[in-house]
Amino acid sequence: MDFELNADQLAFQQLARDFAERELAPHAARWDAEQVFPVDALRQGGQLGFCGLYSPEAQGGLGLSRLDSALVFEELAAADPSTAAFFTIHNMATWMLCSWGQPALQAAWGPLLTSGERLASYCLTEPDAGSDAAGLKTVARREGEGADAVYVLKGSKMFISGAGDTDMLVVMARTGGPGAKGISAIAVPADAPGIRYGKKEEKMGWNSQPTRAIFFDDVRVPVANRLGEEGEGFRIAMKGLDGGRINIATCSVGAAQGALNAAQRYLGERRQFGKSLAEFQALQFRLADMATELVAARQMIRLAAAKLDAGHSEASTYCAMAKRFATDAGFQICNEALQLHGGYGYLRDYPLERLLRDARVHQILEGTNEIMRVIVARRLLQDDGPEAIR
Repeated sequence: MDFELNADQLAFQQLARDFAERELAPHAARWDAEQVFPVDALRQGGQLGFCGLYSPEAQGGLGLSRLDSALVFEELAAADPSTAAFFTIHNMATWMLCSWGQPALQAAWGPLLTSGERLASYCLTEPDAGSDAAGLKTVARREGEGADAVYVLKGSKMFISGAGDTDMLVVMARTGGPGAKGISAIAVPADAPGIRYGKKEEKMGWNSQPTRAIFFDDVRVPVANRLGEEGEGFRIAMKGLDGGRINIATCSVGAAQGALNAAQRYLGERRQFGKSLAEFQALQFRLADMATELVAARQMIRLAAAKLDAGHSEASTYCAMAKRFATDAGFQICNEALQLHGGYGYLRDYPLERLLRDARVHQILEGTNEIMRVIVARRLLQDDGPEAIR
């Protein structure tokens, strides 16, 4: 068992760190305050491969493992969790299209998405289908035969990152009966006739990426745009969410690392009662606890990523555990770092309040942490559960 990163991993990590320090960190506060979607920065990241990290090389992706990709996402999130999170969402939607799309669709869209020239959104959640994703109601009715066959989409999606500013939508829609087996995945051009976008949501965090509802009013899409087979959409969505949970957990660890770095600097610079804050043992203990929780979260993510990369039978459970632990720990570390800054931590002159706001939603999306507990508990309560998860 080797916990050390190899030379290639260290190189990717450094490349992402340099990019984040150069292209994200100087602008993150302004993007947050002005709600700017940094398309140019995303495309610059795409030139480095950050828009197709684990997509197949045949479509222009890097074909990296989920573990390698996590190293990149963490470095991006240490500077700007909101923009880093959109990189992860785009990567997930792009990977789905490049992995399950038919050859013509892959050829037309794969290189555009993996390069960042075009951006993608992932569309699963609905107004009445959040945690109960299998209960989604958006319908894709099939019309015609052969090459002229189309799906006619009707319904809506909610809380869609990038909606209104991206170019391709990977939509989960009902092509069959009730339940998970009636759902298919369909790639829908974002400017297709019949698509309407809701207002830009005012959010607590994640302000560098727009969030809108999407309405499908008899949107016609070729059947050739389906990903995988009919009825396979929910399985594709769940495979995406396993990786998505690692990705968003990694964004929490990145935010926490950024907060810890800021706290460490501040304790060394700030003086009270004639000495630096770093000389107070009580504050040293708090910093030590933060670092310990951060390392534990990071290692749990890397374990889950390794299980997913290996196709381990318990990968989904490990991903759920990592997502639950890392997003809770990440938010708490950001909160502790803000507290160590005192009143300054509450000001927008410092990055702490932004890191805290951006990290909070990670405990909700890609499956709430309550749902993560349900996934883990159900597996543990099976006869072989305790032995399987150890």
